[in-house]
Amino acid sequence: MKVKEVAKLTGISVRTLHHYDEIGLLSPERQYESGYREYTDENLETLQQILFFRELGFPLKKIKDVLNSPAFDRREALLMQKKMLLEKRSRLDQMIRLVEKSIQHAEGEIKMTNEEKFEGFDFSHNPYEKEARERWGNKAVDRSNAKLAGMSEEEQEAMTKKMNDIYKQLAGLRQELPASEKAQSAIKEWYDFLNNNFGNYSLEAFKGLGQMYVADERFTKNIDQFGEGLAQFMCDAMAVFADKNK
Repeated sequence: MKVKEVAKLTGISVRTLHHYDEIGLLSPERQYESGYREYTDENLETLQQILFFRELGFPLKKIKDVLNSPAFDRREALLMQKKMLLEKRSRLDQMIRLVEKSIQHAEGEIKMTNEEKFEGFDFSHNPYEKEARERWGNKAVDRSNAKLAGMSEEEQEAMTKKMNDIYKQLAGLRQELPASEKAQSAIKEWYDFLNNNFGNYSLEAFKGLGQMYVADERFTKNIDQFGEGLAQFMCDAMAVFADKNK
C-alpha cells in the first residue's frame, strides 16, 4: 500500500507517516525507481503496534526502543497491551462513576461525603510491585519484601551500594555489544545479585524483567540515571543471557 492508502485506512495523516519514516520508527520496505514507496503487511502490523503503544501514552522514542529490541515479541506485546488497556478502562470507568456522582452532588440531587469525593483516586499502590506480582507471582514478591523487612539499615545500605555498583559497571560497558564477553559477564553478576537478594528468578523472568526496563518509562528513567541508553543495553544483554543459558 502507498502512503496515501495507509493514511486513508488508518486515519493517520500522511504527514505523521512521513514523520515516523524520518525518525526511523516505521519505514516502508519497498521502494521503486519511480520513487514510490509501499508499505508491506509487516509494516502495517508494526504500525498497529505503534498505535496501541500511543494509546497507552508511550512516547515515540520509547516505542522505537521497544520495537527495535532483540527481545521484542509481538504476541507478548499484544498480551501486555490488552492487560494495560483493560486496567485503563477499569480506571476510566471508576473515574466516570465518580464524575457522575459529583455532578449529582453539584446539582443537589445527592449529598456526597468528603470520603466519597475522593474514592475514585488511588495513589497508594506500588505499580512496580503490582507488575511484579502479575508477571512472576505473589510468592517471589513476598519473599523479596520479607527479606528487605528482615534487613538492618546497614544491610540495606550495603545492598543498595552493591546494586548501584553493578549499574555503574554496566553503564561503563553500554557501548559494547550486548553479547560480548564483558557485557555478559557483567549481566551475569546482575542475574546473580537478583537471585541472591530478591528470590529465584528464572531465565524467562529475567528476560521479561529486561523487557520492562524499556517498556516502562519509570524503569527506564531510573536506570538511565547511570547512563543514557543503559536500560536498553541491559534489556538486550539480559535477553542474550537468558537465551544462551536455557
